[in-house]
Amino acid sequence: MLVLGIETSCDETGIALYDTGRGLLADALYSQIAVHAEYGGVVPELASRDHIRKTLPLVDQVLADAGCCKTDLEAVAYTAGPGLLGALMVGATLARSIARGLGIPSLGVHHMEGHLLAPMLSDDPPQYPFIALLVSGGHSQLVRVDDLGCYQLLGESLDDAAGEAFDKTAKLLDLPYPGGPHVAALAEKGNPDRFTFPRPMVKHPGLEFSFSGLKTHTLTTVRKCRSETGLTDQDRADIALAFENAVVDTLVIKCRRALKQEGLKTLVMAGGVSANKKLRAALAEKLGPEGVAVHYPSLRLCTDNGAMIAYAGALRLQAGEVDPADAEVRARWPMTELAPPGLAPEASASC
Repeated sequence: MLVLGIETSCDETGIALYDTGRGLLADALYSQIAVHAEYGGVVPELASRDHIRKTLPLVDQVLADAGCCKTDLEAVAYTAGPGLLGALMVGATLARSIARGLGIPSLGVHHMEGHLLAPMLSDDPPQYPFIALLVSGGHSQLVRVDDLGCYQLLGESLDDAAGEAFDKTAKLLDLPYPGGPHVAALAEKGNPDRFTFPRPMVKHPGLEFSFSGLKTHTLTTVRKCRSETGLTDQDRADIALAFENAVVDTLVIKCRRALKQEGLKTLVMAGGVSANKKLRAALAEKLGPEGVAVHYPSLRLCTDNGAMIAYAGALRLQAGEVDPADAEVRARWPMTELAPPGLAPEASASC
């Protein structure tokens, strides 16, 4: 089955072509960073307008790169949520229009299920069951994954997600948007012995996250430095390193706790923050000796992309799922409402 994937949930337009027999044939990504940078964050209306301008040209580009034409398509998958409502509507409208025009099925895909399954596109895909750490700008979640659609939410952020905390810390340090990569780069110049930031909720039983207190601690440290000597470049680097270390240690501790609780030895990490080099190294260093296999998507598939949507959609389309007549996009869509193909949502509880 040849599936076109369309991802427009936020500020990146991702298009991909996935064949269930041959794998990923082609993909392309357009980032709106330059559009939103001057505002320090995503402006929903601007995001929607840019998706309108870029999506169709990228579809044509991907088809050309793969040596295919629209009539070769057998299905279209698109992100139906969660995400920015206007941006989701752009992708959904285009996907359904292409499918209707070609007389082929379409299917709305859950954005986080796409991230969760992205490591399956690697040369060494993980095997079920496993623990998934989903860390992005809007989500920090630990999920037990027993099969496609068999997801048990073990813990999530009670406030800011890890990616949001990185972005807000970047603003405090006068770094460009998006903040995560800039904080990580600046942290490489930091002194590890100067500041020690708290590891939030690691002494709290359970698997929930909370990064708002860490963000407040960062703000307090920045203000203290400004009032004493002014915020120097070294201050900023030292703060960035202390912040990054705190986030990384917290995520590693929670992952180890989840693996032990569920009696599993396989961890999958996905989402934009999974590209963080220090987090990858820490998971390998801390969990590797314990016999835990850690899997990631390739770096280019960590952020939002069309490949993960095409792949996740292909799995469900192959199992017979198609859009219902009343299909809608959803700005909010808990993963707990997903189920194995062909089953009602409540069936996921008995996987």
